[in-house]
Amino acid sequence: MQSANETAGYAGGVADSASDDLWNEDLAPARAEDKTWSWQNISGLWVGMVVCVPTYMLAAGLVSEGMAWWQAVLTVLLGNIIVLVPMMAIGHAGTKHGIPFPVLLRSSFGTSGAKLPAMLRGLVACGWFGIQTWVGGSAIYIIVNTLTGDAITGNPMPFLGIDAGQFVCFLLFWAMHVYFIARGTESIRWLETYAAPFLILMGLALLAWAYFTAGGFGEMLSSPSQFIPGGAKDGQFWSVFWPGLTAMVGFWATLALNIPDFTRFARSQKDQFLGQALGLPLPMALFAFIGVAVTSATVVIFGEAIWDPVALTGRMGGMAVIVALAALIIATLTTNLAANVVAPANGFSNLSPSRISFKMGGYLTAGIGIAIMPWKLLESTGAYIFTWLIGYSALLGPVAGIMMADYFLIRKTRLNHADLFRSDGQYSYRNGWNPAALIAFTLGVLPNLPGFLHVAGFIDSVPLFFSTLYTYAWFVGLLIAGGVYLVLMRNRTR
Repeated sequence: MQSANETAGYAGGVADSASDDLWNEDLAPARAEDKTWSWQNISGLWVGMVVCVPTYMLAAGLVSEGMAWWQAVLTVLLGNIIVLVPMMAIGHAGTKHGIPFPVLLRSSFGTSGAKLPAMLRGLVACGWFGIQTWVGGSAIYIIVNTLTGDAITGNPMPFLGIDAGQFVCFLLFWAMHVYFIARGTESIRWLETYAAPFLILMGLALLAWAYFTAGGFGEMLSSPSQFIPGGAKDGQFWSVFWPGLTAMVGFWATLALNIPDFTRFARSQKDQFLGQALGLPLPMALFAFIGVAVTSATVVIFGEAIWDPVALTGRMGGMAVIVALAALIIATLTTNLAANVVAPANGFSNLSPSRISFKMGGYLTAGIGIAIMPWKLLESTGAYIFTWLIGYSALLGPVAGIMMADYFLIRKTRLNHADLFRSDGQYSYRNGWNPAALIAFTLGVLPNLPGFLHVAGFIDSVPLFFSTLYTYAWFVGLLIAGGVYLVLMRNRTR
């Protein structure tokens, strides 16, 4: 790895004064020749991330809570329109300054303090990386057994709790990620761009299969909301809608933070704005609709509602199962690489830039993905997707609020590139930590803590105020942390 001195003059001379413990080439501002991502590339990136198993099943929880299919899909759409705002706002910094998420954090949290929120974001991604890798490995397992007549099915192994075939398929899919990690972000751009149209086509083909096989979509799409007068949950719509909306926002709350990891390579602000606007809200709503519609058809076709696309494709039979599961593998790979590898890879690199490159950070992410044994994680938390989504949105909302307040209201979008990489520059604050950011973050998280502890089952009851507040966790955290940070920083500069 090149040191700061060896790269003198690179990235507009930033390397000349950079501290070795804050600099490496992967974290450096993107050069003009690196800015090659068009709006089509960014839109393709989003489509590649959107088309995945969790998105397919996203509306399921809302329908099971009593919403009609169209209410569930519109809730998904609205949540993604809302999260698109901070996505574009924070993405602006990536495009203008060419810096990744951990480096942008330095302007608000400090050159050392930035490591805290970067790792909070990274550890969430590591958990999702393991889960998504298990999903893709399960698809490979089903394909092989379909082709060979269950030749690799066996007894669970001691300690692991899964059979050898499942573990080998998991490792095979894991190795696919390592291949792209070794080749860097440009290979991820290539994969996302070319996979996007294929994934949309496969989603529409699945929708067509369900429609024609069932002779229509079945009763689910004609079932009214349970919230209508006389319904089973008459008058309870808003008590389901608000936590559901927060969960939809929470679904991409992670990417709303580290979107600069990608927009730093955008050719222009127009490319990042247009690419995100076209690639996120509507494809999310479309794929959520496909999930609801196909599941509705499975009631007619198989006599039961099958929400899990892996289980569904296993029931389809013939070559259809091979094609569908191959598409599922590609969809999971594209989502996992972009959403759950890049952020922790940069986060780990930011911990010790002189020792950890982007690739090494990616390898660490992959290692943690195995170590957490995601199949066991799913056994205990699979039923609590909304607890998980709202829970980490309560942590990440305050970070987004602080970042936006700092970048737009305090800095007016101006950043000193050299000082972002100096341990004695304007972003060093107090020994590398900005007390204002830490106080704002803490105050943004605390109001949601009682509600989380109650929903997660750690305490039996909390006052109604905290339960209600928790349903707006992301919004509450963002507004409180952003407001407190703004007040503290403006008082500091007077």
